[in-house]
Amino acid sequence: MVAGSQTGPRSDAQEIVDRNDEDEIEIMSQRQLIWRRFRRHRLAMAATVVVALLYLVVVFADFLASNDPYDSDADRQYTPPQWLRLFDGWKPDLHACKLVGTRNEFFRKVYEPDCDQKVDVQLFGKGYEYSLFGINLDRHLFSINDPEVTAEDTLFILGTDVQGRDQYSRLMLAIRLSLLIGLLGILIALIMGTILGAISGFYGGFVDNLIQRSIEILRSIPTVPLYLGLAAAFPADWSVERRFFAITIVISLFAWTELARVVRGRFLAMRQEDFVTAAITAGASQRRVIFRHMLPSFYSHITAASSLSLAFMVISETTLSFLGLGLLPPAISLGTLLFSAQNLQTVALAPWLLMPGIAVVVLVLSLNFMGDGIRDAADPYGN
Repeated sequence: MVAGSQTGPRSDAQEIVDRNDEDEIEIMSQRQLIWRRFRRHRLAMAATVVVALLYLVVVFADFLASNDPYDSDADRQYTPPQWLRLFDGWKPDLHACKLVGTRNEFFRKVYEPDCDQKVDVQLFGKGYEYSLFGINLDRHLFSINDPEVTAEDTLFILGTDVQGRDQYSRLMLAIRLSLLIGLLGILIALIMGTILGAISGFYGGFVDNLIQRSIEILRSIPTVPLYLGLAAAFPADWSVERRFFAITIVISLFAWTELARVVRGRFLAMRQEDFVTAAITAGASQRRVIFRHMLPSFYSHITAASSLSLAFMVISETTLSFLGLGLLPPAISLGTLLFSAQNLQTVALAPWLLMPGIAVVVLVLSLNFMGDGIRDAADPYGN
């Protein structure tokens, strides 16, 4: 009797909670239902946080960089990473151990940390000048206190490359450029794939055959020989900006085809639905039926497909630049950083130069996990 008296109220309270939850679900919009299911996908939520942080890097890359990414110095070639330390004993003190360089028996300069000599680090300190939203600034997240320092006193969180350039600062700018290419490319592919897929599925007939045959021709072209030909066609004297837009357009030409087929399939399935017939009968124009009634009914699927395609964009740019077919120095992207680290000497002497590869893996996995979460949340037959 005691046990029954204890479990009864608890089950009644749970039943009330479930009933309130069902009542709340019944009045939710489609967007609210998708967000509710997406929040329960912990892996997708964590991946979304990572993607959001990386896009904050896109905006504040120069602020996060600690040194001028283009500044080179042969005296600090292949400097190893300097880890930031938050405490000096028990006293809070942001600093790094000074690196002392000596020559070994092969006359190669090697560095050893000397924690008896500190490099003081200042939050929101001054550094090289940059422009943010049209405003000239010189403040950075962290920098060294003394601007008049030697090569060994400079702070290098991820070390330096063969030319003595700060790898951490270059990685911040590389993430920005690679993600900008992916974002601009997916925007072009989204517009082309949605419009052409909607036209193909809504009108059918000759228009559908023309668009679908064009998609099949594009998808049958081998991408690597095409990239080789386009890279050879780019003039050598093109600026970084021109190559940036050219590479973006080339990648977008192949990314829109998959989205167009998805949109076409959805339109073919919805073309005979009652709400479409009712809209046409009421006198709505074809453009209004497509963009006001049909597309919003599965915009979540388009969002999921776009997030998954964004990972493809980043991988494509990185691969092309790694092979020397995409962006070239002095452009700083994830591909160009890996291009300069594709020899055995780098792996043996400076393994920290492979950090851009880890950034690519984290970025692509986060985008894929986020896209999978959106796709599962948008599934009307999901839990």
